[in-house]
Amino acid sequence: MKLQRISVRSSAGAYAVVCGAGLLGQAAGQIDGLGEFTGVYLLTSSKVARHWQSKLERSLKKIGWRATILFDDREAAKSLATVEHISRQLVRAGADRRSLLVAVGGGVVGDVSGFAAATYLRGVALVHVPTTLVAQVDSAIGGKTGVNLPEGKNLVGAFFSPRLVLADPVTLKTLPLREFRSGVYEVVKYGVIGDLPLFAYLEKSVERLVARDAKALAYAIPRCAADKARVVGQDERESGLREILNFGHTFAHAFETATEYRRYLHGEAVGWGMIAATRLGARLKMIPTAQAQRIETLVRRVGPLPSMPQTKSSRLVEIMGADKKTRAGKLRFVLPHKIGKVSTVSGVPVREVLAVLDELRAERVDGC
Repeated sequence: MKLQRISVRSSAGAYAVVCGAGLLGQAAGQIDGLGEFTGVYLLTSSKVARHWQSKLERSLKKIGWRATILFDDREAAKSLATVEHISRQLVRAGADRRSLLVAVGGGVVGDVSGFAAATYLRGVALVHVPTTLVAQVDSAIGGKTGVNLPEGKNLVGAFFSPRLVLADPVTLKTLPLREFRSGVYEVVKYGVIGDLPLFAYLEKSVERLVARDAKALAYAIPRCAADKARVVGQDERESGLREILNFGHTFAHAFETATEYRRYLHGEAVGWGMIAATRLGARLKMIPTAQAQRIETLVRRVGPLPSMPQTKSSRLVEIMGADKKTRAGKLRFVLPHKIGKVSTVSGVPVREVLAVLDELRAERVDGC
């Protein structure tokens, strides 16, 4: 997989997403082109560090590595307390305003490190090195950072663009199958929301992607990165177009919150969320039944999903009311019109949402 560079526009200036095998070993060279820093600080989790810490430290020593800060990357630890832990460690390590933070890991590492970078000394430079498929195709791109509250997911955060994103598919080899599949759901999302050729490719080849076929990865990762770059370049702060990236997420965040972030990997919750949103779109006569079935079939082909939460449907709707996408107390969903086109819909009748949730729970589809 040769290196591919995708430019992302942001209010802080354009940055590159670089995709290609072997990038980890080239990290120092790629980062060195960003300018001079007083120190480089590696932020990652113990789980990720077992695989990549020594290699990255060797590389980053060439450009001023000072310290490695480890933190818990479970969704349940995506909190203000973790941001405080990172910030205090940075103070103790001597990080100043001209320091660079290098966040290495999955979506939680990126979201938490990004929020720490945005707030430490009112903002220090950040580079993302995503090591999961979810992060490489989605969460590391676009500048969203944040942490959870008991009341809901990502309710505290900031928009803060990185200076560079380095996506090396070699890091995906260490992921357990379930974690890798979690990222494939996000790839499917891009096909549904606006990339018909990608959706058609996945209908033919999703099993190859799940098997981590090198050619499938070489196609999917840069394509999704370019899809996201195109959307966030037009709407950095989610005032319009960027909302389409939330397809499935209103349901997904409620499922994660109701289960205290312990049952689902994020991509799995999005998988269920896409099924629920597609069924809701079909109930509202927005999408033809045949196309809705194609979307749900593709999502289910990715692999088994953990069972639906047994939380009452009314409670799930209540949780959705606290979602950051809610406006004036009205639930808002991204729903499909057809494969490749979705839109945000406000004021969906609650009875229809409840009907979809009850229907899915009644099916009792067993997963992992």
